[in-house]
Amino acid sequence: MAARKRVFDLLRTIDVASCRCPAHSHRGHFQVSDVTPTKDYAFEIKCSTVRYGLGVTREVGMDLVNLGAKNVCVMTDSNLVHLSPVKAVLNSLTKNGVNYQVYDKVRVEPTDSSFKEAIKFAKAGSFDSFLAVGGGSVMDTCKAANLYYCDPAAEFLDYVNAPVGKGKPVEVQLKPMIAIPTTSGTGSETTGVSIFDYEAIHAKTGISHAALRPILALIDPLHTLSLPEKVANFAGFDIFCHALESFTAIPYNERGPAPANPALRPSYQGSNPISDVWARFCLQTLRQYFARSVYNADDIDARSGMHLAATMAGVGIGNAGVHLCHGLAYPIAGLVKDYTPGDYGESPIIPHGLSVVLTAPGVFRYTGASDPDKHLEAAAILGADVSNKKQADAGAVLADTIIKYMDKMQIADGLAGVGYERGDIPALVRGALPQGRLLALSPLPQSEEDLSRILEDSMTVY
Repeated sequence: MAARKRVFDLLRTIDVASCRCPAHSHRGHFQVSDVTPTKDYAFEIKCSTVRYGLGVTREVGMDLVNLGAKNVCVMTDSNLVHLSPVKAVLNSLTKNGVNYQVYDKVRVEPTDSSFKEAIKFAKAGSFDSFLAVGGGSVMDTCKAANLYYCDPAAEFLDYVNAPVGKGKPVEVQLKPMIAIPTTSGTGSETTGVSIFDYEAIHAKTGISHAALRPILALIDPLHTLSLPEKVANFAGFDIFCHALESFTAIPYNERGPAPANPALRPSYQGSNPISDVWARFCLQTLRQYFARSVYNADDIDARSGMHLAATMAGVGIGNAGVHLCHGLAYPIAGLVKDYTPGDYGESPIIPHGLSVVLTAPGVFRYTGASDPDKHLEAAAILGADVSNKKQADAGAVLADTIIKYMDKMQIADGLAGVGYERGDIPALVRGALPQGRLLALSPLPQSEEDLSRILEDSMTVY
């Protein structure tokens, strides 16, 4: 506090002593207060180092040598371990003389139980670095394993976001982590967020802190050529909602309270001019490449574009955040009944990208009034003609634009299309309420009744 007071005193001294001549006297006075503002007044952009290029995976062994790594924990899943992305990684490690151990039991759409199994594996080794090769599930699992490996005395819920867990800040030093994404959607390679399904409440939650960010993300479009159609499709809608939600989130200077210490500023800060750049880029890329990338697996230009867009969306959401689509998606995925999409195995699952887009039309109908210009701009970037549209119709215009993409990409007809009934809405609302960190980023506040109406609106979309 003494240092803080000295800063304020110095600013006041400068103001009083500054030149008052006509050439310099019109700049106004410093408005200095030592009271923490109610709302935030700043944003910051944090991001993993990103390296993009065809075949860039071959460099990972050299990167680990440069880090001085002696024993690397490589995490992937049981499908990828036999495919070319993991083979390329292990070839690079072997060629460069890097010792490693592979954990290939990561669960797609991880749970607290699957996280704990990965943490147990990590604690049994003597690792000095971590390497994730896979989609968001692999990267999120690897982040958690790194965290609890470095803080072996921590209870699992210590770092889990409140109100499910204690939400403790990460104060231990984590090991260096490199991420090599093989899907084009989550953007987890650039964020400090790790998401899992907390089985006790049948809803997703997570761990969020800048310390979890990988130090390096290797973005190699070659890995996307093996993506099955449904995986590419649903992952693309994750990019879609990342961009739309971060673009329309509450502005950073309307979110509150301001942190008393900059270290306490949350990862998800609200929309800001820099995250908006990434959102616009992603929406432009989706318009150009989304359908091509899904229905033409060998279209390297389209798949490369989507792979880069996923990372850029990750930069955006990693700093601006997401809101209602994701907040509602977590119970939609967690309470799955018997929906089994192709390309995901035989167990019931609502993949993340699908769970977020199912409510998107309803969400943006609801939020349209918060900033009609931005909602209309998003619709225009995605290809809608908004020249004669009224601001009062902005939410409906964006919703209709989203529905056209959902129809073209053959997405299920709303919540009913994945097995939910209207009687399930109260349980879905209860599952969304613990996502307060996300719900608070909505540009409009919402009650339980509002969430119910959005879900009701999302039962069917066509």
